Amino acid sequence: MEQGIDKILLTEEQIQTRVRELGAILTAEYADKNPVIVGVLKGVVVFYADMLRQIKAPCQIDFMWISSYKGTESSGMTVRQDITADIRGRHVLILEDIYDTGNSLTFTVEHLLAKGPASLKICTLLDKPERRKPGITLQADYVGFTIPNEFVVGYGLDYNEQYRNLPYVGILKPEVYQK
Repeated sequence: MEQGIDKILLTEEQIQTRVRELGAILTAEYADKNPVIVGVLKGVVVFYADMLRQIKAPCQIDFMWISSYKGTESSGMTVRQDITADIRGRHVLILEDIYDTGNSLTFTVEHLLAKGPASLKICTLLDKPERRKPGITLQADYVGFTIPNEFVVGYGLDYNEQYRNLPYVGILKPEVYQK
């Protein structure tokens, strides 16, 4: 599996240090708010589990799964599995693995805002602003790392459902995904 990695962008140690730092910030932010922490499946699972252990405040967990639909229609997003919590009047924190084009995160935010939360904030492990689509103005409230426009895998991120279990974030060799 590691043969497909060109170079390690973020080591396991760098990631865990930043997760602890974000955990302390989020603990202070949500100490008395009992937030619903929403993870967007599947890539967020590793980051979500690590972050959750670092947030030392009462909270509720939930997940949603969104995907693009394909076919003759123009590409768009659909909810494959929605959250189960009633978030009306609740504080909501979205945990995201990577914020790149902005399509899925914008869709997720709009979907959750329609449910009437008291507040909604975003924490992303990786921010890739160079990939943002024109017109996307949404900003993450908390960012682990800002990264260059490279194809990254590991720590939950995949290529064809592979590489998610690497403990670091690596840049995938172009020959792997340009086959």
